[in-house]
Amino acid sequence: MDSLAAAPGTGPATSPLPVLRKPRPAAKFQDLPTDRTLVMGILNVTPDSFSDGGDHATPDTAIAAGLRMFYAGADIIDVGGESTRPGATAVSVDEEQRRVVPVIEALVKAGALISIDTTHAATAAAALKAGAAIINDVSGLTMEPEMAELAARAQVPYILTHRRGDASTMNALTDYRDVAQDVVTELAGVRDKLYAAGVAPAQIIVDPGLGFAKNDAQNWELLQRLEVLQGMGHKVLVAGSRKRFLGSLLTVAGKAAQPVERDAATAAVTAISAFRGAWAVRVHDVGASLDAVKVAARMAPRPATAGPAAGTD
Repeated sequence: MDSLAAAPGTGPATSPLPVLRKPRPAAKFQDLPTDRTLVMGILNVTPDSFSDGGDHATPDTAIAAGLRMFYAGADIIDVGGESTRPGATAVSVDEEQRRVVPVIEALVKAGALISIDTTHAATAAAALKAGAAIINDVSGLTMEPEMAELAARAQVPYILTHRRGDASTMNALTDYRDVAQDVVTELAGVRDKLYAAGVAPAQIIVDPGLGFAKNDAQNWELLQRLEVLQGMGHKVLVAGSRKRFLGSLLTVAGKAAQPVERDAATAAVTAISAFRGAWAVRVHDVGASLDAVKVAARMAPRPATAGPAAGTD
């Protein structure tokens, strides 16, 4: 049995978080469960993310939070060092790597499967070297097209997110004729660039980009029409956790729910997305969403069983 100890920055000694002293083999993408929707835990190593900015802004606190997600059952942990919320301030690539690389190394050593949430090819390359196994580029190649060559060369899964503009302009770019069809058309255009760079179809995971150049109604419509995105033939990731459209829905007495008050609604979105066939959900509260995807898997239609053979009781 592995020796256990309390992780730094995890709270009172009466409830220590176990940390594996012995390294575990790194998790592999191909070994992920296939009988249910996967749960990707969000780990923002930032001071300014919209929901948990500052909560995990040091390597020790980020590693402890990542281990909590891992031991809670997260299939993937998505580590990011630069906030992508509307209006966020950009950070240097050096600073981004300083934030994420030690965290990735520690979590991989514990056995977690890591995706790197970045728009910068240099950071993605450093993260892959540190043991990350998935690139999550929320810019959809709009920031650094060379990300496509990196994904092709590394032969790792690439999450292609739909986004218009950047953090400072996206809120003004919400004009769609048919949001689901337009998102698919625009994703397909970027996908062609990935193909041209040598990325294989099986590497591509599509994310409709909830909250990125979409208003509340458009976010809900995309969730209601996931089958349109699934028609692209790729795995679909839903990343709606704690986002503003949930806060607006939960408004009481004219006041929108704060991000940390949106976890129950997030779990509901998880259950519905899982029931509709999403490959994975990206969430802050791993435990609730893991329960939700298990319920959705149990509720999914099952093949009819054959009746008794003729002549038997």
